[in-house]
Formats: sequence, structure tokens, C-alpha cells
Amino acid sequence: MARLLVVRVGAMGDVIHALPAVTAIRAQHPDWQIDWVVDERWAPLLQANGIRGPVVDTAMPVAIRAWKKSPLAWKTVNELLGFRDLRGRYDYVVDMQGTLRSAAIGRLAGGHALSGYADPRESMAARFYTRRITRQGVHVVDQGSALLGAACGLMVQPAVPQLPEEAWAANWAEELIGGMKLCILAPGAGWGAKQWPAERFGLLAQRLRELGYICMVNAVRKDEPLSTRVIASSEGAAKVAICNVAGLIALVRRASLFVGGDSGPTHLAAAMGVPLVALFGPTDPQRNGPWGPGSKVVLRDAASVTSYKRRPELDPGMANLSVERVLEAVQSII
Repeated sequence: MARLLVVRVGAMGDVIHALPAVTAIRAQHPDWQIDWVVDERWAPLLQANGIRGPVVDTAMPVAIRAWKKSPLAWKTVNELLGFRDLRGRYDYVVDMQGTLRSAAIGRLAGGHALSGYADPRESMAARFYTRRITRQGVHVVDQGSALLGAACGLMVQPAVPQLPEEAWAANWAEELIGGMKLCILAPGAGWGAKQWPAERFGLLAQRLRELGYICMVNAVRKDEPLSTRVIASSEGAAKVAICNVAGLIALVRRASLFVGGDSGPTHLAAAMGVPLVALFGPTDPQRNGPWGPGSKVVLRDAASVTSYKRRPELDPGMANLSVERVLEAVQSII
């Protein structure tokens, strides 16, 4: 039995895109010990109630937001250095993130057994790796599978992951939906250029109501400005669903349709096989598009130019995506 430690702390979509590779390892070697260092916010993607998940034995949560807020605080440094206690425990340690923080965690935990991309997201991270692996593939899911396979000496084809579910979340989602045909709208994204206008989500909700859907906008708090704008422009056709990651997993599992941009919730829906319309602007769907088994349409206007700069302004291509065009895509998959 081998022991593998994956370091991929976030963000949500990135963790989801790393899961197919780790799922494939689990399928090949069900007896392996597979642990994962992850931002505490995303741990419910791997485990429910601290119990061994479908893919991962142990999720090791780290307080990334607190670390960013106080990077030189003794508590932060002490928690980081605590990964030295894992040294010698694992046969393979793989940094699937490619940042200085993730590489440092991996090196502390793995000593001289740390693998990572030869061209990581932050170039200085490569100095921590004892094995640098050439990136292969176009989509990040394929890249992650090639990285993990090379690190562990296996042929890895990405596999559809299983997501855990907490009992309270399942009960909450059932009561909220009440047996109705649910469409989840996800207007948020990492930065403004990736977001389709909130008012158009509201208009889309009105049209989907005519097709028999109850529309819910996922939000982490009641006063979230983006979801509030969608609700206001929907004229009662959309409601807000305030939930954490465990609640979102339960809600998505019961959805009949999902519409969103390049965001964590959208990638979650794709991984879970929910019929999906994904709205892409500056990011390239060939590299970052939704990956999963369900029906999906990816809309990207020709005016969008690939860029990963975190611009707040609305992308011209996203501006060109009309409600009618999105509705046509919805009707093609329902």
C-alpha cells in the first residue's frame, strides 16, 4: 500500500478540477492512503463530517484566509511549520497548485519527495520541487492527471468524482426545493470580467419560470450585492439560497439545470453531471471549461479575448451574450 499526499488548497473550481485525477488513482488503488491539504472552506468537497470521503481518506484543512490576512503572525508560521510532522509519512507528495504557499507546504511535508509542474503558476515554487514534471494536455483536468500519473508512476485517465453529502444539507435541500424543478443560477465569478450582468440573470429567471422552473441564486450571505441584484431584476422569478459548500453540494445534486459563468459552483455542477449552460468570457474554455459527464453548452462570444488578468470591467464578449442566446442554449439541453 502506497501513501499519497495531494496539495491543492483552492480555489473551489481548482479543487474540483484536481478531483478527477485523484479519483482515478483511488479507482486503480483502493488500498492506498490518499490525503489532501485543502483550504478549510473547500474541505466539504472531499469529506463530510470528517469521515473518510469517496475519494480522500483525510482532508487536512488549512486556514488560508487567516494566513493571507496575517502571513507573518506566529500562529500562521507555527501552523505552516507543523507540516514538518508529516515528513516520512508519504511515498508521494504532489503539489497540484503551483504557488509558493502550496510548494512550501509540500516541501515541509514531503522533504525530498515533492513533485510539481516544471512551469508552476508562481515560478519560484519550482525551487521547492525535487521532481519537476513537464506540463501535458490542454485542459487543466488533463494536466493534473498527467502530473499525478507521472509523480506516482501510473497511467492516469481522469475519472468522474463522487462528492460527499452531509445529512443536514440533504434535508435542508429537500425542504427548500419541495419536489419542484430547480434551476440554479450562479452569477458570481472570481473577477468582474468573468461575470454576466446580474440583470440578465434576472430576466433569464423570468423566462425559465415560463418553462416551469423554480430558479435559485446561490449566495453565502443574505446581503450579497450580486445575488440581490439578480433577485430584484427577476420580478419574483428567482429566490436566494444561502448556503455553505455542503449546502451547495446538496442543492446542485437535486438541480435539473444550472446556468453560470467560469466559477466554482459551475464546475461543481459539471462534475456532478447536472445539465449546464456555462457562460465564458476572458478565460479559455478549452483550458478551464466545465468538465463532467452531463449535457452542457459552453457559450463564448467571438469578442472575448483570452486573458487571466483580474479585470473588474465587463468583458465585451460577455456583454454580447443576450438572454435569448442563453435561453436557446438552455432549450437545446432540456
